[in-house]
Amino acid sequence: MENNCTETKEKSNPEVQDNPVVKTKVDWSASLMVAALAGAFGSSFLYGYNLSVVNAPAVFIKEFYNETWERRYRQPITKESVTLLWTISVSVFAIGGLVGALVVTPAVKYFGRKRTLLLNNVFAVVAALLMAFSRLAGSPEMIILGRFVMGIDGGISLSALPMYLSEISPKQIRGSLGQITAILICVGVFTGQVLGLPEIFGKESLWPFLFGMIVVPSAIQVVILPFLPESPRYLLLEKHDAKAAEKAFQTFLGKSDVSYEVEEVLEESRVQRNVKVASIVQLLRDSSKRWQVLTVVVTMACYQLCGLNAIWFYTNDIFRGAGLSPEMIPYVTLSTGGIEILAAVFSGLVIERLGRRPLLIGGFGLMILFFIILTVCMTLQNQASWLSYLSIFCILAIIASFCIGPGGIPFVLTGEFFPQSQRPAAFMIAGIINWLSNFAVGILFPYIQSGLQTYCFLVFAAVCLAGATYLFFVLPETKNKTPLEINQAFAKKKAPSEVREMDQFTATRKSSEEREPPFSLTMGNGDTKVQKC
Repeated sequence: MENNCTETKEKSNPEVQDNPVVKTKVDWSASLMVAALAGAFGSSFLYGYNLSVVNAPAVFIKEFYNETWERRYRQPITKESVTLLWTISVSVFAIGGLVGALVVTPAVKYFGRKRTLLLNNVFAVVAALLMAFSRLAGSPEMIILGRFVMGIDGGISLSALPMYLSEISPKQIRGSLGQITAILICVGVFTGQVLGLPEIFGKESLWPFLFGMIVVPSAIQVVILPFLPESPRYLLLEKHDAKAAEKAFQTFLGKSDVSYEVEEVLEESRVQRNVKVASIVQLLRDSSKRWQVLTVVVTMACYQLCGLNAIWFYTNDIFRGAGLSPEMIPYVTLSTGGIEILAAVFSGLVIERLGRRPLLIGGFGLMILFFIILTVCMTLQNQASWLSYLSIFCILAIIASFCIGPGGIPFVLTGEFFPQSQRPAAFMIAGIINWLSNFAVGILFPYIQSGLQTYCFLVFAAVCLAGATYLFFVLPETKNKTPLEINQAFAKKKAPSEVREMDQFTATRKSSEEREPPFSLTMGNGDTKVQKC
């Protein structure tokens, strides 16, 4: 096996060959699946659930605000004040998410990926208790504070979870495993829709239970995740615990011989020797990662700005225009959640065959097409009754197109673009852009909608077009590639002068490596690997 380092093995197992063969097919071990599902169920599932759970009880919560105000101040609250309180209750979730994104880097550095996910459940439980008992306490402030705390939970989980999944999975299935984040978000949205039906918790006397249910996924994660290992890459590269890292690899991969996987991580360790975990400023100053950072910014911004909020805003109006009764609309709306899940699962099944690039660019392309058709249908819907049904199809098609690519792949790419030392800072940048864009949509969309009416879809089509165009010219395929290989692929996008600088840096580094002394790593099974650099 040819590497930048020459490796010799002492006391090695006879089954371990000097040239390990990389298997083209990687089995999904039970531990890997349980870790992914348990991690996502207490993280991205809760994020999706809290996106949709406030819709069904909105009328009852506004009535609760009105009753509380009247009891406190002996006069009814104005309609504008109720609207303001409700807007704050919804939008404060994004502010909490921004706070969570800001603290995730120090959290995963000091506590590790798994322990950060576990500690994050404290925020979820506190938020659930605040919102569930707000009606009993007669305190609207508890709902607003609970939404803020729940946002912190979401901001941490949407960075820590993809980071954990990208580091425990083999590169051959890294995309499919990473899509579990998006799949569980969709399942969370759908669950919120189902539990919000009038037959379950969508009634005046039971709406606090919708928020109390947040405790259930958190409890499941707290019970299961402690029995699974920490990220092996974190253990090896940041904690320098080779024995624990080897054991974690064995658990997640379901095999005893993990020498190739350890060697692959050690290659990254050798290149990054003496490099500490980078801060955001250090990452932004790294000229070799400028295209990666810019691509993360573009994909995360488009993730929020591509128009899904507009779709949810118009869904009920379009359903009513198709002749559906108000009583039937909540049940028909479940179809949107079902389409989300099916599309996300489809993406997870094909991402390792088709790659990230076709799904992401193709998803944006399909959204552009259906946004244009939907604009025509909404503008001319009074001319022909069948246009309302075509509008429903366009809504479902836009949702499916989003979930196939833009809905989950940005989280996968952020984990793939950067080496271990820069990954926490990269996820912090992604989280900040994600939540700022989320907040911007919440603030700006009402003005866009009131000014442009149905033509607002063309604004989102333009955002999708800009994102797809950028990705077409800049994004390389990252399937089955290491961070070093991805870095080389991005280097081809640089200007010639930048390429020459990188070549000079590589040549200098190689010459310095030739003078470095060898170092050894003792494996848990007694093998000793000596790397001569």
